[in-house]
Amino acid sequence: MHRKKMDTRLVFLLAALLATVLLEFKPVLPTLASEADHSVLAEVSVFETGNFHPIQSDVGTASSCSPPRSLLIFRPEEKGTYPVILFHHGTGCHNSLYTDVFKFISSHGYIVVAPQLYGLMPPSGQVELDLAAEVANWLPSGLRCVLPEDIEGEMHNLALAGHSRGGYIAFALALGLADVSLDINISALIGVDPVVGTSKNNQMEPKILNYESCSFNFSIPVTIIGTGLGNEPAFPILPQTCAPDGVSHTEIFNECKPPCSHFVTTDYGHMDVLDDDIGLIGEGARAICKGSWWGVSRDPMRRTVGGVSVAFLEAFFKGNYTDYNKILQNPNYFSPATLDPVQNKSEGTSCSSLSAMSVDEL
Repeated sequence: MHRKKMDTRLVFLLAALLATVLLEFKPVLPTLASEADHSVLAEVSVFETGNFHPIQSDVGTASSCSPPRSLLIFRPEEKGTYPVILFHHGTGCHNSLYTDVFKFISSHGYIVVAPQLYGLMPPSGQVELDLAAEVANWLPSGLRCVLPEDIEGEMHNLALAGHSRGGYIAFALALGLADVSLDINISALIGVDPVVGTSKNNQMEPKILNYESCSFNFSIPVTIIGTGLGNEPAFPILPQTCAPDGVSHTEIFNECKPPCSHFVTTDYGHMDVLDDDIGLIGEGARAICKGSWWGVSRDPMRRTVGGVSVAFLEAFFKGNYTDYNKILQNPNYFSPATLDPVQNKSEGTSCSSLSAMSVDEL
């Protein structure tokens, strides 16, 4: 009897203690957005895998469709007509090293075409640029050749994109610097930590930077996704960086005309956009660039690159600015990776007013 009373008292004591804890507990809620923003968090789905099912195909130069260079193509399995992204790989990188990002973007209803412009050793900038122009000119007829009958590419919605040196190629193509005349129209441009040389005095040829605000002679929409660690050396004793100041994302953004946006993934490096499993050669290339800490997942970086790209294209290709504006206004509430800074040159802004402002004020 005495033991039952003790057990009963113990139960009441534990219940009282639990009630006290629950009353004192106050959950910590995000403070980066208002309550209204929080209610629409689920609607910003560009950072999650989309509703389409990506199919990958490899197209060699010996195929009946005869592309100028071998291609890796990702497209939705579902029948339909989809915008096209022509993506250029970085220095010494194989196009397959971007598979995770390509699949992610394609799952949102896009066709991604990624040529392999060269092998391990890159050619001169002009040779690579001309090869890229040949691939671009092949797209209108060639893409129709390689796609199933019930799937088409929207060539009036064609975006150029590229990572690292491939970002330079994308901008140089848009600037009309190829010796091969372009027979297509470019509707948008995406740079993923683009790099145009090793220093201001050693730009790739043909040069694209003039170090003047809004100097680029095109007005197509542009988004640039840079990295916060790209301009830092991987090893303290070696000064070399993979995305040096003055020839990378910040200066390229400065020279873009509106509309143009600029996002910097603070905690990631130049090669963190690549897949995790990239082989010995890929790991060697990654090792020379400073990146995220050992053991830190690179998936947030890849989903951020994919999500920002999709939101940008949904805005300027389809007129759906909802997700794009949300990311611009509250980037670190929605983005998987920390974004800082985030800058935007809005449509309708004059370059004369921008030239009087510092880059950080844009």
